[in-house]
Amino acid sequence: MGQESFVHLHVHTEYSMLDGASKIDELFDKCARDGMPAVATTDHGNLFGLPEFFRSGQKAGVKPILGMEAYQSHGSRFDQARTPGGDRYYHLTTLAMDDVGYHNLIALSTRAYTEGYWYKPRLDMELLDQHSDGLIVLSGCLGGQVNQHLLQGDEDAARRTMSDFKDVFGPDRYFIELMDHGIPEQARTWPLLEKLAKELGLRTVITNDSHYTEAADAEAHDALLCIQTGSRITDTDRLKFSGPDYFVRTAAEMWDLFGTRAPDALKATLDIAEMCDVQLEFGLDLLPKFPCPDGMTEAEFLRQKVWDGARERYGDPVSETVRDRIEYELGVIEQMGFPAYFLIVADLCRHARETGIRVGPGRGSAGGSAVAYCTGITQVDPVRHGLIFERFLNPAR
Repeated sequence: MGQESFVHLHVHTEYSMLDGASKIDELFDKCARDGMPAVATTDHGNLFGLPEFFRSGQKAGVKPILGMEAYQSHGSRFDQARTPGGDRYYHLTTLAMDDVGYHNLIALSTRAYTEGYWYKPRLDMELLDQHSDGLIVLSGCLGGQVNQHLLQGDEDAARRTMSDFKDVFGPDRYFIELMDHGIPEQARTWPLLEKLAKELGLRTVITNDSHYTEAADAEAHDALLCIQTGSRITDTDRLKFSGPDYFVRTAAEMWDLFGTRAPDALKATLDIAEMCDVQLEFGLDLLPKFPCPDGMTEAEFLRQKVWDGARERYGDPVSETVRDRIEYELGVIEQMGFPAYFLIVADLCRHARETGIRVGPGRGSAGGSAVAYCTGITQVDPVRHGLIFERFLNPAR
Protein backbone atom coordinates (compact mmCIF):
# COMPACT_ATOMS: atom_id res chain seq x y z
CA MET A 1 0.00 0.00 0.00
CA GLY A 2 2.98 2.32 0.38
CA GLN A 3 3.93 4.97 2.85
CA GLU A 4 1.25 7.39 1.70
CA SER A 5 -1.66 5.09 2.63
CA PHE A 6 -3.82 5.86 5.63
CA VAL A 7 -7.23 4.77 6.94
CA HIS A 8 -9.62 7.06 8.81
CA LEU A 9 -10.94 5.18 11.84
CA HIS A 10 -12.81 7.96 13.62
CA VAL A 11 -15.38 9.48 11.24
CA HIS A 12 -18.76 10.84 12.33
CA THR A 13 -21.43 10.80 9.62
CA GLU A 14 -24.71 12.66 9.28
CA TYR A 15 -26.28 9.93 11.45
CA SER A 16 -24.17 10.98 14.45
CA MET A 17 -26.19 12.78 17.08
CA LEU A 18 -25.66 16.56 17.08
CA ASP A 19 -22.21 16.85 15.60
CA GLY A 20 -21.79 14.70 12.48
CA ALA A 21 -22.05 16.43 9.10
CA SER A 22 -20.23 14.05 6.74
CA LYS A 23 -22.60 12.86 4.02
CA ILE A 24 -21.80 9.22 3.39
CA ASP A 25 -21.57 9.26 -0.43
CA GLU A 26 -19.38 12.38 -0.39
CA LEU A 27 -17.16 10.81 2.27
CA PHE A 28 -16.55 7.67 0.21
CA ASP A 29 -16.06 9.67 -2.99
CA LYS A 30 -13.26 11.60 -1.31
CA CYS A 31 -11.64 8.50 0.16
CA ALA A 32 -11.82 6.68 -3.19
CA ARG A 33 -10.22 9.62 -5.03
CA ASP A 34 -7.45 9.66 -2.42
CA GLY A 35 -6.80 5.94 -2.82
CA MET A 36 -7.67 5.04 0.77
CA PRO A 37 -8.30 1.30 1.11
CA ALA A 38 -10.88 1.67 3.87
CA VAL A 39 -12.71 4.11 6.15
CA ALA A 40 -14.59 3.59 9.43
CA THR A 41 -17.78 5.08 10.76
CA THR A 42 -17.89 5.74 14.49
CA ASP A 43 -21.08 7.66 15.13
CA HIS A 44 -21.81 8.60 18.72
CA GLY A 45 -23.72 5.90 20.59
CA ASN A 46 -25.67 4.50 17.64
CA LEU A 47 -25.45 2.27 14.56
CA PHE A 48 -28.16 4.00 12.53
CA GLY A 49 -26.00 4.70 9.49
CA LEU A 50 -24.33 1.29 9.11
CA PRO A 51 -26.45 -0.18 6.26
CA GLU A 52 -26.12 2.94 4.09
CA PHE A 53 -22.44 3.24 5.01
CA PHE A 54 -21.81 -0.38 3.97
CA ARG A 55 -23.65 -0.01 0.66
CA SER A 56 -21.85 3.24 -0.19
CA GLY A 57 -18.46 1.73 0.61
CA GLN A 58 -19.13 -1.29 -1.59
CA LYS A 59 -20.24 0.99 -4.42
CA ALA A 60 -17.14 3.21 -4.13
CA GLY A 61 -14.71 0.30 -3.87
CA VAL A 62 -13.55 1.40 -0.40
CA LYS A 63 -13.81 -1.09 2.46
CA PRO A 64 -16.43 0.09 4.98
CA ILE A 65 -15.36 -0.53 8.58
CA LEU A 66 -18.40 -0.65 10.83
CA GLY A 67 -18.00 0.86 14.27
CA MET A 68 -19.37 3.11 16.96
CA GLU A 69 -17.98 5.69 19.35
CA ALA A 70 -19.62 4.23 22.42
CA TYR A 71 -20.53 5.95 25.64
CA GLN A 72 -18.83 4.15 28.53
CA SER A 73 -20.17 4.52 32.06
CA HIS A 74 -18.02 5.32 35.08
CA GLY A 75 -18.33 2.02 36.90
CA SER A 76 -21.46 -0.04 36.34
CA ARG A 77 -23.89 0.85 33.56
CA PHE A 78 -26.66 0.58 36.13
CA ASP A 79 -25.18 3.39 38.26
CA GLN A 80 -25.73 7.08 37.65
CA ALA A 81 -22.23 8.16 38.57
CA ARG A 82 -20.04 10.84 37.06
CA THR A 83 -16.45 10.37 35.97
CA PRO A 84 -13.63 11.87 38.07
CA GLY A 85 -13.65 14.76 35.59
CA GLY A 86 -17.33 15.43 36.28
CA ASP A 87 -18.77 13.98 33.06
CA ARG A 88 -21.55 11.41 32.85
CA TYR A 89 -19.62 9.05 30.58
CA TYR A 90 -16.39 8.33 28.74
CA HIS A 91 -15.95 7.87 24.98
CA LEU A 92 -14.69 4.60 23.51
CA THR A 93 -14.03 3.66 19.87
CA THR A 94 -15.31 0.20 18.89
CA LEU A 95 -14.87 -1.49 15.48
CA ALA A 96 -16.27 -4.77 14.15
CA MET A 97 -13.69 -7.16 12.71
CA ASP A 98 -16.09 -9.77 11.33
CA ASP A 99 -19.72 -10.89 11.40
CA VAL A 100 -19.39 -12.04 15.02
CA GLY A 101 -18.05 -8.63 15.97
CA TYR A 102 -20.84 -6.91 14.05
CA HIS A 103 -23.48 -8.83 15.97
CA ASN A 104 -21.66 -8.09 19.23
CA LEU A 105 -21.65 -4.41 18.28
CA ILE A 106 -25.42 -4.61 17.81
CA ALA A 107 -25.76 -6.36 21.18
CA LEU A 108 -23.67 -3.69 22.89
CA SER A 109 -25.72 -0.88 21.34
CA THR A 110 -29.00 -2.55 22.30
CA ARG A 111 -28.00 -3.26 25.89
CA ALA A 112 -26.50 0.21 26.28
CA TYR A 113 -29.94 1.63 25.43
CA THR A 114 -32.01 -0.84 27.45
CA GLU A 115 -29.76 -1.27 30.51
CA GLY A 116 -27.36 1.67 30.69
CA TYR A 117 -29.30 4.69 29.51
CA TRP A 118 -28.58 7.79 31.57
CA TYR A 119 -28.61 10.86 29.31
CA LYS A 120 -26.82 8.64 26.79
CA PRO A 121 -26.86 4.87 26.06
CA ARG A 122 -23.92 3.66 28.16
CA LEU A 123 -22.06 0.38 28.22
CA ASP A 124 -19.54 -0.84 30.78
CA MET A 125 -16.64 -3.28 31.11
CA GLU A 126 -19.00 -6.12 32.00
CA LEU A 127 -20.82 -5.76 28.68
CA LEU A 128 -17.57 -5.35 26.78
CA ASP A 129 -16.26 -8.55 28.34
CA GLN A 130 -19.45 -10.44 27.44
CA HIS A 131 -19.44 -9.18 23.83
CA SER A 132 -15.72 -8.85 23.12
CA ASP A 133 -15.40 -11.45 20.37
CA GLY A 134 -14.72 -10.02 16.93
CA LEU A 135 -14.23 -6.46 18.18
CA ILE A 136 -11.30 -4.05 18.02
CA VAL A 137 -11.28 -1.28 20.62
CA LEU A 138 -9.36 1.99 20.54
CA SER A 139 -8.81 3.93 23.76
CA GLY A 140 -10.75 6.97 22.53
CA CYS A 141 -10.40 10.72 22.23
CA LEU A 142 -9.78 13.16 25.09
CA GLY A 143 -13.14 12.02 26.45
CA GLY A 144 -11.88 8.44 26.77
CA GLN A 145 -11.21 6.89 30.16
CA VAL A 146 -7.45 6.68 29.73
CA ASN A 147 -7.11 10.31 28.68
CA GLN A 148 -9.43 11.48 31.43
CA HIS A 149 -7.28 9.80 34.08
CA LEU A 150 -4.17 11.38 32.59
CA LEU A 151 -5.81 14.81 32.56
CA GLN A 152 -6.62 14.30 36.24
CA GLY A 153 -2.93 13.57 36.85
CA ASP A 154 -3.63 9.92 37.75
CA GLU A 155 -1.15 7.95 35.64
CA ASP A 156 -1.64 4.81 37.73
CA ALA A 157 -5.39 4.80 37.02
CA ALA A 158 -4.69 5.26 33.31
CA ARG A 159 -2.29 2.31 33.40
CA ARG A 160 -4.86 0.13 35.22
CA THR A 161 -7.52 1.05 32.67
CA MET A 162 -5.25 0.15 29.77
CA SER A 163 -4.35 -3.12 31.49
CA ASP A 164 -8.05 -3.96 32.03
CA PHE A 165 -8.81 -3.45 28.34
CA LYS A 166 -5.74 -5.47 27.39
CA ASP A 167 -7.01 -8.34 29.56
CA VAL A 168 -10.36 -8.32 27.73
CA PHE A 169 -9.22 -7.74 24.15
CA GLY A 170 -5.58 -8.77 24.21
CA PRO A 171 -2.67 -6.73 22.80
CA ASP A 172 -3.76 -7.41 19.22
CA ARG A 173 -7.26 -5.94 19.51
CA TYR A 174 -6.74 -2.99 21.87
CA PHE A 175 -4.96 0.10 20.53
CA ILE A 176 -4.01 3.38 22.18
CA GLU A 177 -5.47 6.25 20.19
CA LEU A 178 -3.31 9.30 19.41
CA MET A 179 -4.82 12.56 18.13
CA ASP A 180 -3.56 16.08 17.59
CA HIS A 181 -5.99 18.82 16.65
CA GLY A 182 -3.93 21.56 18.24
CA ILE A 183 -5.60 21.12 21.62
CA PRO A 184 -3.22 21.67 24.57
CA GLU A 185 -4.66 18.69 26.44
CA GLN A 186 -3.79 16.40 23.52
CA ALA A 187 -0.22 17.69 23.58
CA ARG A 188 -0.09 16.91 27.33
CA THR A 189 -1.39 13.36 27.08
CA TRP A 190 0.34 12.23 23.84
CA PRO A 191 3.78 11.41 25.39
CA LEU A 192 2.13 9.74 28.38
CA LEU A 193 0.00 7.57 26.09
CA GLU A 194 3.09 6.49 24.15
CA LYS A 195 4.96 5.76 27.36
CA LEU A 196 2.20 3.65 28.92
CA ALA A 197 1.53 1.81 25.67
CA LYS A 198 5.20 0.83 25.47
CA GLU A 199 5.21 -0.34 29.09
CA LEU A 200 2.17 -2.57 28.51
CA GLY A 201 3.17 -3.86 25.08
CA LEU A 202 0.31 -2.11 23.28
CA ARG A 203 0.31 -0.50 19.85
CA THR A 204 -0.60 3.11 19.24
CA VAL A 205 -2.73 4.25 16.31
CA ILE A 206 -3.20 7.71 14.80
CA THR A 207 -6.81 8.81 14.39
CA ASN A 208 -8.22 12.02 12.99
CA ASP A 209 -11.47 13.03 14.68
CA SER A 210 -13.50 13.82 11.56
CA HIS A 211 -16.95 15.39 11.83
CA TYR A 212 -17.26 16.81 8.30
CA THR A 213 -15.70 15.90 4.98
CA GLU A 214 -13.95 19.01 3.66
CA ALA A 215 -12.09 21.78 5.47
CA ALA A 216 -14.47 24.30 3.88
CA ASP A 217 -17.36 22.65 5.77
CA ALA A 218 -16.17 23.90 9.17
CA GLU A 219 -18.40 26.99 9.21
CA ALA A 220 -21.48 25.05 8.07
CA HIS A 221 -20.76 22.41 10.71
CA ASP A 222 -20.55 25.10 13.37
CA ALA A 223 -23.93 26.41 12.26
CA LEU A 224 -25.31 22.85 12.43
CA LEU A 225 -24.17 22.60 16.04
CA CYS A 226 -26.05 25.80 16.82
CA ILE A 227 -29.23 24.58 15.13
CA GLN A 228 -29.16 21.25 16.92
CA THR A 229 -28.41 22.75 20.35
CA GLY A 230 -30.67 25.79 20.05
CA SER A 231 -27.74 28.18 20.31
CA ARG A 232 -26.50 31.24 18.45
CA ILE A 233 -23.17 31.66 16.70
CA THR A 234 -22.47 34.60 19.00
CA ASP A 235 -23.06 32.61 22.21
CA THR A 236 -19.81 32.27 24.15
CA ASP A 237 -20.75 29.24 26.28
CA ARG A 238 -22.23 27.00 23.57
CA LEU A 239 -21.03 23.64 22.24
CA LYS A 240 -18.18 24.52 19.91
CA PHE A 241 -15.22 22.65 18.45
CA SER A 242 -11.71 23.81 19.27
CA GLY A 243 -10.77 24.67 15.69
CA PRO A 244 -11.47 24.13 11.98
CA ASP A 245 -9.45 20.92 11.59
CA TYR A 246 -12.08 18.21 12.13
CA PHE A 247 -12.36 17.31 8.44
CA VAL A 248 -11.35 14.14 6.58
CA ARG A 249 -7.67 14.73 5.83
CA THR A 250 -6.03 13.04 2.87
CA ALA A 251 -3.43 10.35 3.44
CA ALA A 252 -0.72 12.73 2.29
CA GLU A 253 -1.85 15.34 4.80
CA MET A 254 -1.78 12.78 7.62
CA TRP A 255 1.73 11.63 6.66
CA ASP A 256 2.91 15.25 6.46
CA LEU A 257 1.62 15.84 9.97
CA PHE A 258 2.64 12.59 11.66
CA GLY A 259 4.97 10.67 9.32
CA THR A 260 8.11 11.66 11.18
CA ARG A 261 6.50 11.77 14.61
CA ALA A 262 4.65 8.44 14.67
CA PRO A 263 5.03 6.40 11.46
CA ASP A 264 4.20 3.07 13.11
CA ALA A 265 0.98 4.52 14.54
CA LEU A 266 -0.02 5.64 11.03
CA LYS A 267 0.71 2.19 9.62
CA ALA A 268 -1.42 0.66 12.38
CA THR A 269 -4.50 2.10 10.66
CA LEU A 270 -3.73 -0.11 7.66
CA ASP A 271 -3.27 -3.17 9.87
CA ILE A 272 -6.61 -2.54 11.55
CA ALA A 273 -8.27 -2.16 8.15
CA GLU A 274 -6.82 -5.52 7.11
CA MET A 275 -8.26 -7.10 10.26
CA CYS A 276 -11.78 -5.83 9.57
CA ASP A 277 -14.03 -7.51 7.02
CA VAL A 278 -17.77 -7.50 7.79
CA GLN A 279 -20.17 -8.62 5.07
CA LEU A 280 -23.79 -7.52 5.42
CA GLU A 281 -26.51 -9.39 3.52
CA PHE A 282 -29.63 -7.59 2.34
CA GLY A 283 -32.94 -8.79 0.94
CA LEU A 284 -33.16 -11.84 3.20
CA ASP A 285 -36.50 -13.25 4.36
CA LEU A 286 -36.20 -12.84 8.11
CA LEU A 287 -39.77 -13.79 9.01
CA PRO A 288 -39.82 -16.69 11.48
CA LYS A 289 -41.12 -20.05 10.29
CA PHE A 290 -44.54 -21.25 11.45
CA PRO A 291 -44.85 -24.93 12.46
CA CYS A 292 -47.33 -26.58 10.10
CA PRO A 293 -49.00 -30.01 10.55
CA ASP A 294 -48.57 -33.08 8.36
CA GLY A 295 -45.71 -31.67 6.29
CA MET A 296 -47.83 -28.84 4.89
CA THR A 297 -46.20 -25.67 3.63
CA GLU A 298 -47.08 -22.36 5.25
CA ALA A 299 -49.04 -21.35 2.14
CA GLU A 300 -51.04 -24.61 2.20
CA PHE A 301 -51.76 -24.35 5.92
CA LEU A 302 -52.86 -20.73 5.58
CA ARG A 303 -55.23 -21.69 2.75
CA GLN A 304 -56.75 -24.42 4.91
CA LYS A 305 -57.29 -22.04 7.85
CA VAL A 306 -58.71 -19.32 5.57
CA TRP A 307 -61.26 -21.60 3.90
CA ASP A 308 -62.28 -23.10 7.26
CA GLY A 309 -62.81 -19.58 8.55
CA ALA A 310 -64.60 -18.47 5.37
CA ARG A 311 -67.18 -21.24 5.69
CA GLU A 312 -67.69 -20.26 9.32
CA ARG A 313 -67.93 -16.52 8.57
CA TYR A 314 -69.84 -16.55 5.25
CA GLY A 315 -71.60 -19.90 5.25
CA ASP A 316 -71.16 -23.03 3.13
CA PRO A 317 -70.97 -22.86 0.19
CA VAL A 318 -69.00 -19.61 0.05
CA SER A 319 -70.39 -17.13 -2.50
CA GLU A 320 -68.51 -16.50 -5.73
CA THR A 321 -67.86 -12.86 -4.72
CA VAL A 322 -66.19 -13.90 -1.45
CA ARG A 323 -64.37 -16.80 -3.13
CA ASP A 324 -62.86 -14.49 -5.77
CA ARG A 325 -61.83 -11.98 -3.11
CA ILE A 326 -60.11 -14.64 -0.97
CA GLU A 327 -58.31 -16.22 -3.92
CA TYR A 328 -57.03 -12.81 -5.02
CA GLU A 329 -55.75 -11.97 -1.54
CA LEU A 330 -54.10 -15.35 -1.06
CA GLY A 331 -52.37 -14.96 -4.41
CA VAL A 332 -50.89 -11.61 -3.37
CA ILE A 333 -49.91 -12.91 0.07
CA GLU A 334 -48.14 -15.92 -1.42
CA GLN A 335 -46.44 -13.83 -4.10
CA MET A 336 -45.07 -11.43 -1.47
CA GLY A 337 -43.97 -14.22 0.88
CA PHE A 338 -46.28 -13.41 3.79
CA PRO A 339 -48.15 -16.68 4.65
CA ALA A 340 -46.08 -17.10 7.84
CA TYR A 341 -46.90 -13.53 8.88
CA PHE A 342 -50.66 -14.17 8.78
CA LEU A 343 -50.32 -17.52 10.56
CA ILE A 344 -48.23 -15.97 13.36
CA VAL A 345 -50.53 -12.98 13.91
CA ALA A 346 -53.64 -15.21 13.81
CA ASP A 347 -52.07 -17.48 16.41
CA LEU A 348 -51.24 -14.51 18.65
CA CYS A 349 -54.81 -13.20 18.42
CA ARG A 350 -56.25 -16.67 19.13
CA HIS A 351 -54.05 -17.12 22.19
CA ALA A 352 -54.87 -13.64 23.49
CA ARG A 353 -58.62 -14.20 23.25
CA GLU A 354 -58.43 -17.68 24.81
CA THR A 355 -56.45 -16.37 27.81
CA GLY A 356 -58.61 -13.30 28.41
CA ILE A 357 -56.25 -10.70 26.91
CA ARG A 358 -58.29 -7.96 25.27
CA VAL A 359 -57.97 -7.77 21.49
CA GLY A 360 -59.74 -5.14 19.41
CA PRO A 361 -61.80 -5.86 16.27
CA GLY A 362 -59.05 -4.55 14.00
CA ARG A 363 -57.87 -1.14 12.91
CA GLY A 364 -56.01 0.51 10.07
CA SER A 365 -55.39 -1.03 6.67
CA ALA A 366 -55.45 -4.61 8.02
CA GLY A 367 -59.24 -4.23 8.28
CA GLY A 368 -59.36 -4.43 4.48
CA SER A 369 -58.20 -8.05 4.38
CA ALA A 370 -60.68 -10.89 4.01
CA VAL A 371 -57.88 -13.33 4.87
CA ALA A 372 -57.33 -11.49 8.16
CA TYR A 373 -61.10 -11.65 8.80
CA CYS A 374 -61.33 -15.37 8.02
CA THR A 375 -58.36 -16.26 10.24
CA GLY A 376 -59.73 -14.31 13.22
CA ILE A 377 -57.17 -11.52 13.17
CA THR A 378 -59.91 -8.93 12.59
CA GLN A 379 -63.64 -8.92 13.30
CA VAL A 380 -64.76 -6.54 10.54
CA ASP A 381 -66.13 -7.99 7.28
CA PRO A 382 -64.28 -6.15 4.48
CA VAL A 383 -66.55 -7.57 1.76
CA ARG A 384 -69.72 -6.32 3.41
CA HIS A 385 -68.23 -2.87 4.14
CA GLY A 386 -66.41 -2.46 0.82
CA LEU A 387 -62.93 -2.16 2.35
CA ILE A 388 -59.90 -2.22 0.02
CA PHE A 389 -57.27 -4.94 0.43
CA GLU A 390 -54.67 -2.96 -1.57
CA ARG A 391 -54.35 -0.47 1.28
CA PHE A 392 -52.88 -3.35 3.31
CA LEU A 393 -50.80 -5.33 0.81
CA ASN A 394 -49.98 -4.19 -2.70
CA PRO A 395 -47.39 -5.87 -4.96
CA ALA A 396 -46.88 -2.54 -6.77
CA ARG A 397 -45.40 -0.96 -3.60
